[in-house]
Amino acid sequence: MKILSTLKTVKILIVIGSISFMTSCSDSNNDNNQSINTIELSVTDTEALLFMLEEEKLARDTYEFLDSEWGLIQFANIKISEQSHMDAIITLLEQSKTPYTILPYGEFDDDHLQDYYNQFVENGQLSQANALQIGATIEDLDIVDLQEFINHVESTSVIEVFESLKCGSGNHLRSFVSSIELIGDTYTAQFLTEDEYNLILSQTHENCIL
Repeated sequence: MKILSTLKTVKILIVIGSISFMTSCSDSNNDNNQSINTIELSVTDTEALLFMLEEEKLARDTYEFLDSEWGLIQFANIKISEQSHMDAIITLLEQSKTPYTILPYGEFDDDHLQDYYNQFVENGQLSQANALQIGATIEDLDIVDLQEFINHVESTSVIEVFESLKCGSGNHLRSFVSSIELIGDTYTAQFLTEDEYNLILSQTHENCIL
């Protein structure tokens, strides 16, 4: 996970809309002004969005690969959800005029995420049991990274989206763990603490609004 390198805020003024029509001088003409809506994003906010865009892509791309390998319903359904997670982040990036790039499937700008993908592909094709373990691991990682960013970002818009993504990852983790247990296997949390993991498993399916 990228370290949030600086807490120095660089304010970015985003003009969502400003329309001002001036007409000729006439009592019958009116001036129509649309107010300016702005959001402010710090460097921390934009770095968090850009990193999580790639991490959600890691989930989507891995599940796409594992779905093609095994045809399990979990991967078919959750890869669609991961695309919606990416779309939610993209919306914020576009609203804030933040440049971003989405590389082809299986390619990542972040070296750590690239290493994860390569490892997941290599291990996931060995067995369905491995594939399900990888699914749980990705959601485990997602939850921890999202919470870390939630603790540091400044924009309420970013926090709200990340909370929704974390909610979705909790649903996905429960789904994968349930499937793992159905085949007589177990999952051990790789990134969450034992208490955090057990709390998530104890909860029911949540309605996560994006």
